[in-house]
Amino acid sequence: MRAVKTLSSPNQVQVSVPGSKSYTHRVLIAAALSDGPCVIQNALDSEDTRFTLEALKKWGVQVAESEQDLVVHGCQGRLAACSEPIFLGNSGTSMRLLTAVAALAEGRSVLTGTERLRARPIQDLLEGLNQLGVTARSLNGNGCPPVEVAGGGVAGGRAALNCALSSQFLSALLLIGPCTRDGIEIQVLRGPVSRPYIDITLETMARFGVHADRQAYEWFRVPGGQHYRSGPYRVEPDCSQAGYFWAAAAITGSTIAVNGTSLESRQGDIRLVEILARMGCTVSARASGIAVTGGELSATDIDMGDIPDVVPTLAVVAAFARGRTIIRSVAHLKEKESDRLAAVCAELSKMGIESGYDEDGLWVQGGRPNGAAIDCHNDHRIAMSFAVAGLKAAGVRILDEGCVQKSFPAFWEVFEGLY
Repeated sequence: MRAVKTLSSPNQVQVSVPGSKSYTHRVLIAAALSDGPCVIQNALDSEDTRFTLEALKKWGVQVAESEQDLVVHGCQGRLAACSEPIFLGNSGTSMRLLTAVAALAEGRSVLTGTERLRARPIQDLLEGLNQLGVTARSLNGNGCPPVEVAGGGVAGGRAALNCALSSQFLSALLLIGPCTRDGIEIQVLRGPVSRPYIDITLETMARFGVHADRQAYEWFRVPGGQHYRSGPYRVEPDCSQAGYFWAAAAITGSTIAVNGTSLESRQGDIRLVEILARMGCTVSARASGIAVTGGELSATDIDMGDIPDVVPTLAVVAAFARGRTIIRSVAHLKEKESDRLAAVCAELSKMGIESGYDEDGLWVQGGRPNGAAIDCHNDHRIAMSFAVAGLKAAGVRILDEGCVQKSFPAFWEVFEGLY
């Protein structure tokens, strides 16, 4: 358990956050499929990204690690067999992206994870792979992991894909597209939710020299027979992680700048600063990074279907704002590391804040939050979001402080720098 100290007065602070989790997963995969050695700087080293890295190693990818960078030796789109099940913890990103990558490995691959991961649906991706000629199935027949994928390469073809639950189903197929013989063409039937993550995938592919065509978020084509290009690659700071510190500024009246962040980022979570500005904060783009200064907070009504990871962060800010904040189009949060809609409402209730959710979204009635013992629901984003609340509300205690290892192992160290 970690007791969070309140911030005695507004402060002016600069902080640094690690590399983007979303970019790190994708860069690791592209590097592993590339035509030679790739030097990766500022990659996030966390539980989730470790699961992806270790899985790639089990498929024969050679990796040299140092404090400064990773050197990943690409296998030219051909991965070795792995006879043992590959355990991916509770990393939904690893499970979804690597289920497609498994089709490039020799032989049969089995991917599994924790009890929570084994309850997270993946059937739409399996059906997409089946349409491309890949034999992929849920071993328990329930559309969830563990999954079995028969590898050996992918001819390619056309797939009609349902992305209403996750954009990662689309990202997974896009990432293997250049390694197919005939290329792939994907028609999106529903969704995709979380659209900025598709942009991150395509940007990563382009940085590695891979060409793709698209029509908005409805149709995509990746020609086959391409090669991810080896070389040096740097991962930009994670805007989801930066969001906790911008939120801290919002509720404490502090000025907090996050080094290396830019309004030009393709990460959708950069939009949090726009939302905070609407609520009464001041946002300034500096050469060193984006700074937020807290102000008198007012509620907002916002669609966050494309930026679900910062919903718990904004919900905590909304608890300190005047009026009722409504967050729309986030039903897919029920299928994250926890049911984040239920988790956020449960913990806000402990703090004396009224909130609720339905099939579409979440509402929070602002007030004067009090201290409480916060159950993190084994969810890193719940832990970090409610830690922010403790800067203003005395008596907040985070019961499972260690769950931040999933995405931000140094969170508590950076957080202490706010005082």
